[in-house]
Amino acid sequence: MKYCIEGSNAVARTVNLCRPGVVSAYPITPQTHIVEDLSKLRSDGQADFEYVRAESEFSAASIVLGASAAGARTYTATCSQGLLLMSEVIFTIAGMRLPVVLTCANRAVSAPINIWNDQQDAMTVRDSGWIMFFAENNQEVVDFHILAFKIAEQTKIPVMVNMDGFVLTHTFEPVEIPEQAMVDSYLPAYCPEPGQFLDPENPVSLGCFATPADYMEIRQDLASDLEVSKKIIKKEFDSYRKIFKRGDDGLVEYYGSKNAAVVFMAMGSVVGTIRASVDEINNAGGSAAVLKIKCFRPFPTLEIIKALSGAKNVAVIDKSISLGNEGILASEVKAAMRDPKIKIQSFVAGLGGRDITRKMIAAIYKQAQKGNSGLVFVGKC
Repeated sequence: MKYCIEGSNAVARTVNLCRPGVVSAYPITPQTHIVEDLSKLRSDGQADFEYVRAESEFSAASIVLGASAAGARTYTATCSQGLLLMSEVIFTIAGMRLPVVLTCANRAVSAPINIWNDQQDAMTVRDSGWIMFFAENNQEVVDFHILAFKIAEQTKIPVMVNMDGFVLTHTFEPVEIPEQAMVDSYLPAYCPEPGQFLDPENPVSLGCFATPADYMEIRQDLASDLEVSKKIIKKEFDSYRKIFKRGDDGLVEYYGSKNAAVVFMAMGSVVGTIRASVDEINNAGGSAAVLKIKCFRPFPTLEIIKALSGAKNVAVIDKSISLGNEGILASEVKAAMRDPKIKIQSFVAGLGGRDITRKMIAAIYKQAQKGNSGLVFVGKC
């Protein structure tokens, strides 16, 4: 059914449809409404998961780690400083190959204190071993959560669904929430394999001590499986599209002129603004396109190379920065592309929740055609 609801409420309803066994979280703006709504669903008798209150984000991450290790389908949510407080456990969850699903309501990190949206929080833990999705709108947020549980449990790799704080979490817009029977048919009850969870009848050790003789191979296995997970993600995207009649099977999505003079690249809700700007530029006789990155980890290197094969200038718009270097997505795109004819420029915008306007995008379009390679901070416009 289609509802006009807040993004956070859409997440809570969708997570409940996925039938988690354990939910644990600590409230932090702008994630709070998600876990409040999940708690209310539980208290109103509309959900049967175990809701475990935690005294911190570190504790919440530890609780879902333990619950997943015990064989339960688990979920948590956080953002910003909360995600950083979780970071030790975030790495541990991935290293233990536990299929936890986490919503990150992306928010700037301190200092200075800022509660508004950028993507610095998720980018800080990008190398922890999690699959990472970035949603453009709340319909994608709904779809990505259902996919996240299915993919996590197949790959035995945790999945983080990123949605821009306030821009999506607190925005009311029409979203289609599937019926429980449809979700059940796509996402069956979680049945972990023997040896994947703690069981007195089949004793195993999870997250045990590893010496130099073994540690590197274990990490190599995780790296290899993340790379292999691209095939599984694409397969599940395709399966989801056929069942739910939405989305596609790509890790990236191209929109606009073929062989455009400028191809914008970005993740998250800003893609909607860029999409509208691309239409304005093309209607005025320009040549622009946007390449949306839906899956940041594993990084879709081959898909990006293929999509940019006819590009002249690429303007990567980051809502995060690797201080001392450049925009994080931009640096990864530059590492992936080997064609010297394609000029890639890093633009950092929207930090701390500053609006990214179509006027800014038009200015970036002009700047990108000059082919400069340095970092550009996009200010007020």
